[in-house]
Amino acid sequence: MSTAREVQLKLEVPAPSVQRLVRSSLLQAARKKSAAQATLVSVYFDTDKWKLRNEGLSLRVRRMGRRYVQTIKAESGESAARFARNEWQHPVDGRQPDLDPAQDAVPGPVFSKNVRRGLKPIFETRVRRTVYPIRSGHSEIELTIDRGKVEAGSQSLPICEVELELKRGESAELFKLARILAEDVPVQLAVKSKAERGYALISDEGPKAVKAAPVALAPGCSCQAAFQAIARACLRQLVANQAATLGGDPEGLHQMRVALRRLRAAISLFADMLLDPQTAEMRTQFKWISQELGPARELDVFIRRVVSPVTNGKPNGPGVAVLAKDLQRRREAAFARACAAVESTRFRGLVLDTAVDISCAFKPRSFATPRNSSQMLFPAKRLCGAGRVSWPDWRNYRMPSVT
Repeated sequence: MSTAREVQLKLEVPAPSVQRLVRSSLLQAARKKSAAQATLVSVYFDTDKWKLRNEGLSLRVRRMGRRYVQTIKAESGESAARFARNEWQHPVDGRQPDLDPAQDAVPGPVFSKNVRRGLKPIFETRVRRTVYPIRSGHSEIELTIDRGKVEAGSQSLPICEVELELKRGESAELFKLARILAEDVPVQLAVKSKAERGYALISDEGPKAVKAAPVALAPGCSCQAAFQAIARACLRQLVANQAATLGGDPEGLHQMRVALRRLRAAISLFADMLLDPQTAEMRTQFKWISQELGPARELDVFIRRVVSPVTNGKPNGPGVAVLAKDLQRRREAAFARACAAVESTRFRGLVLDTAVDISCAFKPRSFATPRNSSQMLFPAKRLCGAGRVSWPDWRNYRMPSVT
């Protein structure tokens, strides 16, 4: 079974905009080389109690022409934040999975006899895939357009996404290419895999607020890697709460603000190692979106904690009812303003630009080159001074989750 560390960037694109993307100068040039097309049918397997999903795994068997390929993916919070995943692939003889080659690759008793007996198809995806080879700088990238749907019984959801996969070179080129694409079509960063879409379909889950996940930093990681892991986790939380916010969930809006605060804190913590123009631009954009989201959250908290206890208590005069109604109207207007900002072209650009800056904002000097985590001593002292972690334990520090 082959093991690979995928470095990918997924982008969502409105279906009507795909043709505009295909006609763009970037893809027209790639088409002249060797654009490839294929129809892919992938069947995902799990138990009735979703044992694999609960272990952070997805298992699929994909038919590609006459061949069948089994893929197991580990999608932990940390790897998703890095836009990368551990992946194990293995050819199989038919439609059913063969788990024997996965025993050594996947840790723990995940594929026990009970799990093997309980595996069954739970949903499938059918997509028409077009792959374009792209050269960006000194990097080779595959740009893939997937159009199709995920199906479970009579239920289905459309799939329309662009995937950038680094074949050779620097991962920063993925984000630069994404920004170029965003100039032609309204793409936005996607944080849900096809497997996650399928599970959401069969569970009939609506958009939910996503809280911050812990970010584990290895003692030997460089300052650059530490910043990027933290900042990407924050960015993922920001994007992951977009759907809940647009669905009217005030907790989703709150978690977007939490993600912004965590991003600002990370930038301040690593400020001495970051390029001033990039950090200044990020702060400007964060200030704008924070101002757009703030009034809705503030009114929501005020109504819930102050006004509601009063109106739900003893009988009050007509003035209280009028005040409550006026505040609710203002809250609805503020929430509409927040949603308009989250749906705006400016916000989509903010997210992609931030992803680029996270990859490219380090100063080109010795202080910013990859170094041992012991050189995060000063930031660690600052964190210890804030009472978030005791001094002897600073090497095992995990970014706190703000709720």
